[in-house]
Amino acid sequence: MVSGFQAGAAASGLKKSGEPDLGLIYSQTTAAVAGVFTTNQVQAAPVAITRERIKSGTCRAIVANSGNANCCTGQRGAADAAAMAKMAADALNIPEASVLVASTGVIGQLLDIGKIEAAMPSLISSISTDGWPDFARAIMTTDTVPKIVTRDVALGDASFSIAGVAKGAGMIRPDMATMLCFLCTDAGAAPETLQRLLKTASDQSFNRITIDGDTSTNDTVLLMANGQSGIVIEDQEAVDRFQEVLNEVLLSLAKMIVKDGEGATKFVEIEVTGADSIADARTVADTVANSSLVKTALFGEDANWGRIMAAIGRSGVPIQPAAIDIYFDRVKMVENGQGCGAGAEAGATRVIKQPEFKITIELNLGSCSALAWTCDFSIDYVKINADYRT
Repeated sequence: MVSGFQAGAAASGLKKSGEPDLGLIYSQTTAAVAGVFTTNQVQAAPVAITRERIKSGTCRAIVANSGNANCCTGQRGAADAAAMAKMAADALNIPEASVLVASTGVIGQLLDIGKIEAAMPSLISSISTDGWPDFARAIMTTDTVPKIVTRDVALGDASFSIAGVAKGAGMIRPDMATMLCFLCTDAGAAPETLQRLLKTASDQSFNRITIDGDTSTNDTVLLMANGQSGIVIEDQEAVDRFQEVLNEVLLSLAKMIVKDGEGATKFVEIEVTGADSIADARTVADTVANSSLVKTALFGEDANWGRIMAAIGRSGVPIQPAAIDIYFDRVKMVENGQGCGAGAEAGATRVIKQPEFKITIELNLGSCSALAWTCDFSIDYVKINADYRT
């Protein structure tokens, strides 16, 4: 998909299903790298190792496993994460420090590093320029579909590509959820430039989604740039264009994650307008998006605007309840803090029966706005998470 990058996958047996659970991304040349990670104070061993290694600004490969988070596993977990990287490095004949690691799955169980060692030859032999779909499936846990986005971008007389692969369907409320994302581009850029661009794009995408309000211990987003296209992202025009496309790729992946939320039947965009500040708008949007009562009403196809008002009121943002308007798509459900009657109720009910729709909250206090994306809480979400380990 992207010049100079290969990907592949293998089944090591970490997943009880026997499905592929080990993935590898390899750059044929040294790549600049940037990353953003979970802000949860409990962090998995691979997060700690990868966070430290990207300080060099370069890498060659990423090896990731599903089926085990390698979190809360002490010194043994740190040793296993390092061993996983070393196995890949030795097989690829590259420096150990140039291999980054990521894990996703059950927290608190030791990683069976012997299974990874046994599967490493198959993993190495699997990598190819066409191996991205296999990699995407290998990092899935409760995901129902692989998540891949690619873009080919013209810039002057030349072009570059960006590709992103992500996983996530539960424990999703990224604060940089279980969420992993790996991005590759054949553009070239300084590591500090990549870091700035990645953080901006993440803040506008992964940090604006929620499935269940839980931030994972393993969240990792990595961006590798190997410069194979000959384009260097350094002048303002190139920086602006790269940022635009990176934003688009990450937002597309973020929306895929929400749509694939565990047991989700609704995909809902929440926009808060008329706030005094962007921070206030984001806080209100996040509070509504994470409200269990709002999300269960979405599942029940009940346009229960009172739950939205209650969530706004407990957000901690100063509001004027009598100034608030709420819309379901274009149907005004609430005006000046009060319901708009049976006709509006019927219209909003028709909207909420759709698989995708928008809720707009107009605070009528200022000129700032913010977006968030969420899904409903269904019975299946409870079933999936009630016996996740068994």
